[in-house]
Amino acid sequence: MGAFDAAAHRRDFPILEQRPHGKPLVYLDNAATTQKPTAVIDEIARYYREDNANIHRGVHWLSQRATEGYERARGDVARFLHASDEREIVFLRGTTEAVNLVAHGWGRGAIGAGDAIVLSELEHHSNIVPWQMLAEEVGATIRVAPIDDTGAIDVAALEALLDERTKLVAVSHVSNALGTINPVAAITEAAHRVGAKVLVDGAQACAHEPVDVQALGCDFYAISAHKMYGPTGIGALWGRLALLESMAPFQGGGEMIARVTFEKTTYNEVPHKFEAGTPDIAGVFGFGAAIRYLDAIGLEAIAAHEHALLVDATERVSAIDGITVIGTAAAKAGILSFTIDGVHPHDAGTILDLEGVAVRTGHHCAQPVMDHFGVPATVRASFGLYNTKEDVDALVTGLARVRETFVG
Repeated sequence: MGAFDAAAHRRDFPILEQRPHGKPLVYLDNAATTQKPTAVIDEIARYYREDNANIHRGVHWLSQRATEGYERARGDVARFLHASDEREIVFLRGTTEAVNLVAHGWGRGAIGAGDAIVLSELEHHSNIVPWQMLAEEVGATIRVAPIDDTGAIDVAALEALLDERTKLVAVSHVSNALGTINPVAAITEAAHRVGAKVLVDGAQACAHEPVDVQALGCDFYAISAHKMYGPTGIGALWGRLALLESMAPFQGGGEMIARVTFEKTTYNEVPHKFEAGTPDIAGVFGFGAAIRYLDAIGLEAIAAHEHALLVDATERVSAIDGITVIGTAAAKAGILSFTIDGVHPHDAGTILDLEGVAVRTGHHCAQPVMDHFGVPATVRASFGLYNTKEDVDALVTGLARVRETFVG
């Protein structure tokens, strides 16, 4: 693990001091949501104690401070993603709302009857359903790029789906079900050759590896704060400024307007025209604090630490009789999915919980992935910066208990 001190970082997370069922808490459900460090919790509380006011509308002292903090966090997100302009960052409830904003605000004007939207078989439901809804509304078609039996996208097959009718490719950066890291830059280059735009679901990538939207070359990138040690209910969409300026707003209301009469409304400038109403100001403050926390540790160091844990866990879990790892792509982030012969994933998760080990069981909002591998669900262990080798030990010990309980 090198010099990375996960145990020291673990102490930044007060929730991890708890003992479920009298056992140390081993939290391996980071792909669902990450825990929150004291720095984030304190920043949210500090906002309510010291800066609580509505933003962008008041001339008084508190409103000015709240606005400055809110916009500072926008700058934090822009820097984190290597955006070329802070106006390219739109605060939303998370990745799901970001995808829906693009589908409605951009897709309705850019995609029409007979056009094609290309998705991959790896996608989370949030990057499938909005495009199905749009396709049904406008008469477009959905084309699906297959994955191979390691869980990697067949890039050649994806490229074969691209033609002059392709308007959008929507793909995850990292699979939430398998941990596969997709070759987004190569996919983007291929899509741009036929004039298609590219949206990347970055929910599972941003806490685990550096992200540079300029280097990736994509057109939209969506993230959720709660996947990156920030609060729930807040996230962001990065979009190229010219595209955002061309888009219709998703919601109408206060803040997103420049001038309203009963005859006509003129919309505000980007990004404010997409941020109708009073936003989750405290959540944005917490989001900024989470980014600063990650920056202080370093995403390269976090990625190396999590990769070492993944390698160790994959080796040891694969060696257990009756366990099949699902998703063995060469490029993976810290997610280990597997099945256990004769044991339903939910039963395995229940026994692991009694051992203090928190994992996710189910289809992970990625049912097409489960269909590809012919399984209804998997057990998913996912790693974060505070996980340790001892957590892997606890997972392996817990799985032995599962085998004893159900297999004998």
